[in-house]
Amino acid sequence: MPKLKRSKSELDAKRPGAEVIESLNRGLRVIEVFGTEPRPMTLSDVAKAAGLPRATARRILFTLAEKGFVEAGDKFFTLTPQVLRLAAAWLSSSQLVSVLQPALDRLSSEAQEISSLAILDGEEVVFVARASPARVFSSGVDIGYRLPAFCTSVGRVLLGRLTHDELASAVDAMKLTALTPSTVTNRKALLATIATDRNNRYSLVDREAEPGFRSISVPVRRHDGTIVAAMNIGAHVDRISRDEMTRRFLPLLRKAAESVQPLML
Repeated sequence: MPKLKRSKSELDAKRPGAEVIESLNRGLRVIEVFGTEPRPMTLSDVAKAAGLPRATARRILFTLAEKGFVEAGDKFFTLTPQVLRLAAAWLSSSQLVSVLQPALDRLSSEAQEISSLAILDGEEVVFVARASPARVFSSGVDIGYRLPAFCTSVGRVLLGRLTHDELASAVDAMKLTALTPSTVTNRKALLATIATDRNNRYSLVDREAEPGFRSISVPVRRHDGTIVAAMNIGAHVDRISRDEMTRRFLPLLRKAAESVQPLML
């Protein structure tokens, strides 16, 4: 039986982006731009930041206001807490968070320090879970907080899952901006550091992402060995030394990561 020829429209539908809903894409872009400025934004602000015509931005803003995601004033627009439902949907459906939160809680209790879980999102890491020994979240990073991957312990652990060629390409494409005087921005040195961390199965970053702060991280692996997240403990440099980080916290981190690996599908 001869093969049926596909029509041009059917072939086009197979191409990447053929089924993208552009209006939804623009709406999500408008939500994202509010994160670029910690203040209410005018229609002109939103249109410029999202790269949209004013009329398009206006329709999107009022649609979001209709759904309760945006508050529209006389001149300014702001996001409402309703937006958190979008994040809550991911957190409640994520196996990473549901499986690892109890492990983070145990780790934090044993170490008597705040512990965090992060995943890789492009060139950044996103913190998706935290635990505190006293359930006090007055310090450290918040859920949803982002940092450049290249200068964080969780980021270097996650970048370590790439092959040598993939890692070299990724680092070459990154904008290595120093966040502190200690940030490593030399590409050759950074590649060597990540390779060493991969071999050691942990990463310790000292005052590179934030002044006066150091952290240690280990990879969280799926049942088949694939790295899917990174778990860390961080503390101020005046309180916890590098030696204590590796001597006291590294065994606890590794035990916590190993305990969840069989549960990660």
